[in-house]
Amino acid sequence: MASLESFGDAIDADRHRLGLTASGPTTGLEALRDLAASAAAQKSLADFLHELPRLGQSYHRMWKHLTQTVSDLLTESDDNALEEELVHCSAYRIARRLVIQIEPTEHISPRYPALCAALEERVLPADARVDAAGVFRMVEELAQEWGPRGGAIDAAMLRNRLRARGVALRGDLPIRPAVVVRQHVEQPGTEMPTHELLELQRTVDKKPCTVASGRRLGRPIGEWDPHALEVRPAGPGMTHAGTAATPAMPGYVRRPHDEELEKAVRAAAAGRSRIVVLVGTSSTGKTRACWEAVQPLAKEGWRLWHPFDPTRAEAALEDLHRVGPKTVVWLNEAQHYLGDRAAGERIAAAVHRLLQSRERGPVLVLGTLWPRPWFHQFTALPDPGEEDAHSRVRELLSGHTVPVPETFGPEELAEAAALAESGDHLLGDALTRTHSSGRLTQDLAGVPELLRRYQHASPAAKALLEAAMDAHRLGVSPHLPQAFLTEAAPDYLTDTDYAQLTGSWVEAVNAAYTELAKPVHGKQAPLNRVVIRIPWRPPTPTAAITTAAEQAAGPQFRLADYLEQHGRTIRERLCPPASFWGAAHTHLTRPDDMSTLSQAAKDRHRLQVAQHLRLRAAELGDTGALHGVALMREQAGDREEAERLLRRAAVLGHMRALSRLALMGEAAGNREEAERLARRAADLGNTGALHGVALMREQAGDREGAERLARRAADLGNTSALSRLAEMRERTGDREGAERLARRAADLDNIRALSRLALMGEAAGDREGAERLARRAADLDNIRALSRVALMREEAGDREGAERLARQVADLGDTRTLSRVALMREEAGDREGAERLARQVADLGDTTQWYDLSKGKLLHRLWPYGLDPDGQPTPP
Repeated sequence: MASLESFGDAIDADRHRLGLTASGPTTGLEALRDLAASAAAQKSLADFLHELPRLGQSYHRMWKHLTQTVSDLLTESDDNALEEELVHCSAYRIARRLVIQIEPTEHISPRYPALCAALEERVLPADARVDAAGVFRMVEELAQEWGPRGGAIDAAMLRNRLRARGVALRGDLPIRPAVVVRQHVEQPGTEMPTHELLELQRTVDKKPCTVASGRRLGRPIGEWDPHALEVRPAGPGMTHAGTAATPAMPGYVRRPHDEELEKAVRAAAAGRSRIVVLVGTSSTGKTRACWEAVQPLAKEGWRLWHPFDPTRAEAALEDLHRVGPKTVVWLNEAQHYLGDRAAGERIAAAVHRLLQSRERGPVLVLGTLWPRPWFHQFTALPDPGEEDAHSRVRELLSGHTVPVPETFGPEELAEAAALAESGDHLLGDALTRTHSSGRLTQDLAGVPELLRRYQHASPAAKALLEAAMDAHRLGVSPHLPQAFLTEAAPDYLTDTDYAQLTGSWVEAVNAAYTELAKPVHGKQAPLNRVVIRIPWRPPTPTAAITTAAEQAAGPQFRLADYLEQHGRTIRERLCPPASFWGAAHTHLTRPDDMSTLSQAAKDRHRLQVAQHLRLRAAELGDTGALHGVALMREQAGDREEAERLLRRAAVLGHMRALSRLALMGEAAGNREEAERLARRAADLGNTGALHGVALMREQAGDREGAERLARRAADLGNTSALSRLAEMRERTGDREGAERLARRAADLDNIRALSRLALMGEAAGDREGAERLARRAADLDNIRALSRVALMREEAGDREGAERLARQVADLGDTRTLSRVALMREEAGDREGAERLARQVADLGDTTQWYDLSKGKLLHRLWPYGLDPDGQPTPP
C-alpha cells in the first residue's frame, strides 16, 4: 500500500512492478498469481469486475480475500468509512501489476539460495553494468553450471527469480521493483517482521534498475523459418545434387490484398500501430501474404512473436501485455485466439489495449481467418436477449479485415507464368493444372491430392473422414479421439461396403488409419494423429473436469483443414447416422462438445438424442447443460432433483442457475432464501433474479417488498423491474403508484418508462410534459413514444400538433407516422390534407411504407399514374 501511494502512477504506466518471491505451501499463492494474470488482461476495473464471474468461484474468493486485505490496511491508516470503489480500485491496481515467483521446495539443493544470491549480486546492485544480453548469458551459464548439483534448477527458474525481483526481462521499459519480499515459509516462525519489510522496500526503492532494456518477446524476423509460422510448403526443395532439402516456396505473385497489407506495414514502420486480419477460405495464401508483407520490417530491426505454447490462447493471454515496440504479433488461425471460450474476449481486449498504447508501439498485429464459420460468427450481432459472446472481438475486427480471393485473375496468372518461365518449377507445375480454374494456391497446398485421396479412399477410410467432417461442422473441437472415430464410422458404410470388408471391422479401420496417415506431397495427411499437450490450469472444479477428460481421451486425430472446409460444403444438408451420435455420447469427453452436439441434434429434430447428449454434458460438468436438465426436471415435476442440479451449476459459476433457484424459492414461499440468492446473483452481475422476484412479489400483493427489490436492481443498472412494476400498478388502477415508479425508472433513462409516462401525460392532458418525455426517449434512439403521441393528437383533433410531431419522427428516419396520419385524414374525408402529407412522404423517397400500410390503395386513389418530377400528378 505504501508503494501504491509513492509509485502509483509509475505502476499504472508499467514502469514499476510489485514483486513477491515465495516458497513452501503455494495453493493460495497460485490462485493469487492466476487472479493477477486475469487482472492484467483487462483494460479497466469495470472490465475486470464484469469478467470476474465468468472465471469461477476460486477467482471470486481470491478477489474477495484481496479486497478485504486492502480494506483492512486502508482502515488501519484512515479511521473514516471507506468507499467500496476505492478498495476495489486499489486491489485492482495491485493485482494487475503483481509478479509472483513460486519456488519449489522439493528436489532442489540447499545451495539454491546461494546461487540466487550470487546471481542477484551481479545484476541488482546500483553500480552493476550488465546489459540484457549479459543477463541472459549469465543465467544460462549459471543454470548449466549449477543444474546438475542443484537438482531441478534451470534457466527458466532463474529468469523468473529475476522478474520477481523487478528486473525487466521482457518488453522495452525498465522496471524498478516497488516492493521486493522473500517469504521464508519453509521454516515456520522465520517470517520477516513488518518493520524489516518496510526497510527492505525503502532500500530497494533507492536502487535504480540497471538492466536498460529487457529481453523482448519473439525474435528478429530474419531468424524465422516461414514454415515455423505455418506457411505451408509447396513441395520438397532440391539441392543441386538432386537430393531432398528444406521444403521450398514458389515465387510470390501480388494481389489486391497485398496492397492493404503494404499500407499497414508502411504505417507501422512510420510509428503507427496497425492490425490487419486476412479473411479467406482454406489454402488461399493468407499466411504467405502476411509473411511477404513483413519482410521490409526485418531490415528495420523488427521482431516477430508467434504465441503458441502451451496453447495459442494461453500464450497470448499470458504475454500480450509484455509486447514491446517494433514487434509483429503473429495471430495465424486467429480463431484459436479470438474464438477461445474462456480467453477470446480478454485476448481481443489485450490486443486493443496494445494497439492504443503509445509506450509499447509501434506494433503490427497480423491474423488470418476463414470466412465461415469464424468471421461470420465473430461479426454477427446477437439476437435480442442473447448473450453477446464476441462483442470485443467484433469491435477489434471492425474496419481491419481484408478479403482474400479464392482464385487468381488473368493478370496474376500471367505474372505467375512469367515466374515459371524464369525457372520456378513449382509454379510451372501448378499452372499446368490451374490455368483455367485459377486455384493456384490451393493446388500448391496439396488440395487436389487431398480431394483425390478422399474421393478414392477405401470405404473404411472414407467413413472415418466423413465422421470427422460431420464432427467439425457440428462444432466439435479440432482434436477427435480415435475411439470416437472408430465407433462413429460403421454407419457411414453402405450394407454392400460393410459386407465386403476383408477381416473384422477392427482390422479394416486400423488399415484405414494407416492409409489416411500417408502425407500428400510430403506436406499434409488427410487425417493426422496429434500429440496433445495438456496445459496447466488453476485448480477450479471445471478445470479438474476438463483435464481429467483430456487425459482419458486416448490417441487423437485432426482432419486436414481443406477437407474440414470441403466437408462443410458437401455434407451441409446431411444428418450424421446413428453410430455418430452413439460414439459421441460414449467417447467425447469435453463438456462444451457435448452441449454443442446436443443443440445440433435438437436442430435436426433428433430430440431423444439431444436429451441424452445434454444429460451427458451435465454429467461432464457443463453448467449450461446442468441448468437445462434442471429445467426439464422442474417441468416434469421433479423439483428436488431440479434444485440439486441447479445448486451444482450455481457452485460452478452459472448465474442463471442461481437466478432460477431464487425464483423457485420465491414460488415455494421461501422468501428469505429467495432474496438471499437473488442478491447473491446480483452481486455476481446478474440482476435478473431481483427483477423476477420483485414481479412475483408484486403479483402476490407484497408491494413494499417488490418495490424494495426493484430499487435494488435499479441501483445495479437494471431499471426494467421498476418499469414493469409501474405497468402492473397502472393495470390495477393505481395510477399514482404507477407514475411514481415510472418516473423513478425514467430518471434512470429507462426508455420503456419514458414512453409510458409520455402516453400517460398525453392522455391526462399534459401535452408539454408528454412531448418532453417523448423527445427524451427519441434521444435514446426510441421514437415509438413520439410516434404514438403524434397519432393520439391526430385522433384528438390537434392536426397541427400531430403533423409537427410526425415530421419530427420522419426527420429521425421513419416516415411511417406521417404515412399513418395521412391515411387517417384520407379516411376522415380530408383528401387535400392526405395528399399534402403523401407528397412529403414521396419526396422523402420512402413510398415503400405506403405499400406496407395501405397496400397501395391510397396511392392508387390519389395518383393512379404516379407523380411527375415536379411533384404534379402524372396525366393518363
